[in-house]
Amino acid sequence: MTTLDWTGQLLGQLTWHWEHQLRPRLDGLTDDEYFWEPVADAWTLRPRGTGSATMPGGAGAYTVDFAYPAPDPAPVTTIAWRLAHVIVGVFAMRNATHFGGPPTDFDTFDHAGTAGAALAQLDREYARWVDGVRGLDAEGLAAPCGEHGYADEPMAALVLHIHREVIHHGAELSLLRDLYRRRV
Repeated sequence: MTTLDWTGQLLGQLTWHWEHQLRPRLDGLTDDEYFWEPVADAWTLRPRGTGSATMPGGAGAYTVDFAYPAPDPAPVTTIAWRLAHVIVGVFAMRNATHFGGPPTDFDTFDHAGTAGAALAQLDREYARWVDGVRGLDAEGLAAPCGEHGYADEPMAALVLHIHREVIHHGAELSLLRDLYRRRV
């Protein structure tokens, strides 16, 4: 009987999507697209001190709009905001918790002020995540995750969640690029 390579299966789900769909769709992202607000009062990244969000977060020249609890309905978000969410909330914080990445959160992260810098951050955190997951064997995937919301779940449940998040937000990013190109 052949043993199934669960690590390879989990990585294949994300890496195929990344290499054939998401990352190619982000090539050529301009600063204008990055900061484009498709509707009034969209959440985005803003130069420090210029936003109106109740809880702007960030350690550098740019802060990310945020509020807790989130308004209902939640604001439409820009490409910049969604990339910050994927970079920090999806990858970097999990990399810090599970794969030796530097401690980070939305308040301590130096959010990118340009599309190019954001894509470099995204590529770095994605690579760290993939390397970390690649290092998990069947025992590591079955071990309790220990993370809030997944404390008693196996690490594989968190891996699946992160991959769903990337696929989900990647589709949103792609749609925003499509809308930007077709704006009137």
